[in-house]
Amino acid sequence: MTLSIRNQLPGTVTEVHPGDAMATVGVRLTGGQDLMAAVTLEAVEQLGLAPGSPVTALVKATEVSLAANRIAGVSIRNQLRGTVTRLSLGQVMATVRVAVEGGELTAAITKDAVEDLGLFVGSDVVALIKATEVALATA
Repeated sequence: MTLSIRNQLPGTVTEVHPGDAMATVGVRLTGGQDLMAAVTLEAVEQLGLAPGSPVTALVKATEVSLAANRIAGVSIRNQLRGTVTRLSLGQVMATVRVAVEGGELTAAITKDAVEDLGLFVGSDVVALIKATEVALATA
């Protein structure tokens, strides 16, 4: 299957915490950073998710926000450190490619946000991704 989702990060399930209808699933990415996904219990069962399961975390570029530093006091659990490797600026929107340990992320953000953050190729950034915006896939 070919997907339009640019952000596809391989990893291994480290923990599964089921709730009433949803579960949180911890994933250790190939590069060593941790990611949290919130998926349905049905998805956990259908994918056979358990500690040690290989998965690919999928995140649409429009669901990746960027910050200059880690942010405390927010509900966003996924804060991945990285470095800007490419900027593509349009009149209103921009795509920002970020190298993270073990992979690469693309963020689609406004051109104004790029300017406000002072981003350039080589900038250190933190990619922010809500756990509810992370999908998981198995082979």
